[in-house]
Amino acid sequence: MRFIFATVAALTACAAQAETRDITADVWVDNWFTMSANGEVVLEDSVSITTERSFNKETATFSVELPAVIAIEAKDFKENDSGLEYIGTDRQQMGDGGMIAQFKDAVSGKTLAVTDADMKCLVVQFAPVEPSCAEEANPVAGEGACGFVATDIPADWTAPDFDDSDWPAAIVHSAADVGPKDGYDEVTWDDSAELVWGESLKQDNTLLCRLTISE
Repeated sequence: MRFIFATVAALTACAAQAETRDITADVWVDNWFTMSANGEVVLEDSVSITTERSFNKETATFSVELPAVIAIEAKDFKENDSGLEYIGTDRQQMGDGGMIAQFKDAVSGKTLAVTDADMKCLVVQFAPVEPSCAEEANPVAGEGACGFVATDIPADWTAPDFDDSDWPAAIVHSAADVGPKDGYDEVTWDDSAELVWGESLKQDNTLLCRLTISE
């Protein structure tokens, strides 16, 4: 009987620790993202990844138990796995990415989490392997300088209990390097929110990123 009472007490304590909160998220990604909270999709970029120039921001309010793990899949636009855009034109080039987000208590307006160097980001598509691919007259994805590196996406990577301890930290980039525009300017960003991506703004094309919203 004491074991039953102890189990009930433990479950009650766990329930007391979890608190459901309304969170307002502002997210800007060059070019596209989808976002989950504790494994459930709560927001997706309204502009398709097939759109070459997409610099909009998304704002949404969702309810989630804290602490909450936010998982963001972020993609820079690329025409194919070469990582290039405007292929076959005089504008042929490697694109460049960038992301910034902030998460606030929807009632108090208090900032609870932001994108910064404390979050983890795994690059799962890197291309081209050599920047000289952008100078080729007939670039072919997977050949020579236009090769690419693809990493399998773990099936449960958005789950709150997923082990991301061996993932690298996100890299902070300056606004001058990212060149954020359009929807970025529609948000008053918290001073602690930083523009992040992988190490290469131009060659890191698809990233999986995780951060935690705490009290």
